[in-house]
Amino acid sequence: MKYKDYYEILGVPRSASDDDIRKAYRKLARKYHPDVSKEKNAEEKFKEIGEAYETLKDKEKRAAFDQLGRFRPGQEFRPPPGWGTQFGGSGFEDVVDLSDLFAQFGGGGRRGRARGGRGFAMPGQDYEVTAHVTLEDAARGTELVVDLSAPEPGPDGMLRRVPKKVRVRVPKGATDGQRLRVPGKGGAGAGGGQTGDLYINVALMPHPLFRVSDHDLYLDLPVTPSEAVLGADVEVPTLAGRVRLNVRPGSRAGQKLRLTGKGLPLPGGGHGDLYCVLQIVTPSALSDSEKKLYEELAKLSSFNPRGHFG
Repeated sequence: MKYKDYYEILGVPRSASDDDIRKAYRKLARKYHPDVSKEKNAEEKFKEIGEAYETLKDKEKRAAFDQLGRFRPGQEFRPPPGWGTQFGGSGFEDVVDLSDLFAQFGGGGRRGRARGGRGFAMPGQDYEVTAHVTLEDAARGTELVVDLSAPEPGPDGMLRRVPKKVRVRVPKGATDGQRLRVPGKGGAGAGGGQTGDLYINVALMPHPLFRVSDHDLYLDLPVTPSEAVLGADVEVPTLAGRVRLNVRPGSRAGQKLRLTGKGLPLPGGGHGDLYCVLQIVTPSALSDSEKKLYEELAKLSSFNPRGHFG
């Protein structure tokens, strides 16, 4: 039989993921679908693409194809000894077409498809948009209305841009960079093909107070020198309201104080944490009496922060 490189047909490497293979197939299927393509060899190319996808999308068939080895496209070859037995088949030595081999192997293949350029099912296009979400909305969950406009096949098979609005739910606790899939909200298929999906990429908008790390939050917490030295109870903002936090005596700049459960909601329940990073802040202006007290403290204090310099 003659060898066909299904990976080369789809334009993907042999290490391609299932998602890469599916995306490559959908892109090529839209380009060469006989109902919409003006390419001279569209029908033949479409069948070849479908044949490659039918094999590589199935884990067992793909493994069997990989076991055949590598040859030049169009080169005559025979499956390795025992190949059919290894993958649960028989009689493969007599077949003369690679697609027929995998049709026998998996019970499918390209046989039985409609001919003449009509009746081919083409999946709809997947849409992908970025949703800019505030931190507060991510914490409580929100609904967004997404405006979509992309080519879809009309009744006559011609592609047109069809605007539409889709309402999607962003679950509480969504994190920056998270990818949400909304099944069946992509482009319409042609010839009975499956509707595509909508993918939402969550992008958290910068917050004036909090920094986000997965489901944890970080807050720079300013304290005075006396609060750091003597300790204090200070008021701290959180996404759920203000709380009191105890700063222990002798606290240092850069020290992290954790408020358990005050971060973003976790998918399985519970919350991340809020980390308050201490920032010791000195006053920019002093009264005469305050300045005298600092001068007196400087004379009395034996503390040397640079003592480790030697």
